[in-house]
This record gives sequence, C-alpha cells and structure tokens, in this order.
Amino acid sequence: MPLHQYAYFALFSRHTSADDMTSRLGLAPDEVSVRGSRFTEPAVVPVDHSWMVACRDPGLRVDEQITRILDRLQPHTDRISELSRHLAGTGGGAVLHVVRYFNDSDQAQSGASDIPNLFGWHLDRPVLDFLSATGAELSVDEYDMAEAEDTG
Repeated sequence: MPLHQYAYFALFSRHTSADDMTSRLGLAPDEVSVRGSRFTEPAVVPVDHSWMVACRDPGLRVDEQITRILDRLQPHTDRISELSRHLAGTGGGAVLHVVRYFNDSDQAQSGASDIPNLFGWHLDRPVLDFLSATGAELSVDEYDMAEAEDTG
C-alpha cells in the first residue's frame, strides 16, 4: 500500500501576516499562505494567514518528520510561545499538522521491499513538551486514496 505523508508546524492568524510572524520570530518559514487566497469565486472565502515549517521528505515515519521540524523550531520555543499566545488572543494559534494519504497510486514505486514501514508513529516527551509550551494543537488528517469498488 503506497503511503504519502508529511508534517508541518504552523502559526496561523486572521490578522497577523506571515511576514509579520517571520519578523517577530526571526525565523523564515518553509511555506506561507495568505488569508483569502484559496478561493476567488463566487466570493473570497477567508482563510487564515499561516507561517509553516514543514518536512515533506519521503521515506520517513511521521515521528521522524516531526523530529526534523522540531530540531529547527526548538531553539526558538520562547518566541514561538509568545507569538502563539498573542495569536490565540485574536482567534489564531499554533498547530502541528500531520497529513497522510493511503493507497496513493501516484506514490507507487518499484522495489517496495526496500521501503521502510511508515505506518506506526508516536509523539515522544520532547514533542509533547514543545506542543505544550507553544500551546499548539495536534491535527491528523488521513485519506484513503483507493478507488471505490463498483458493487454493480
């Protein structure tokens, strides 16, 4: 079963732009989104500004991806915590997001026996401590990409 997965830590806000977050943190994001940028028809649907540090490296378990993200963020925990508390006061906040696509035919590869088992993962104490310190939520999305069987 091919599996495609990635994780990211995001700070989000309806009022504070990703550029402002970068200035306050002194840390550049890997990705950003701009409020209202997802839809233009029939009307702009507001989404949050977000500042993200992501790991999309294939072949890693989710916990390994999260460790790579936190290795970059933990030296900035105090500033991230301060900004997260500020954003939470205005309807924003912080989230560690995990996204997994099962049966992703686009990810099928030859030599599947060489692919490590990516299904199991856990959050260790340093990750939980970081989430607690920053007031971040954990969000996990899992999607089955298999085509529906025709039951005739």
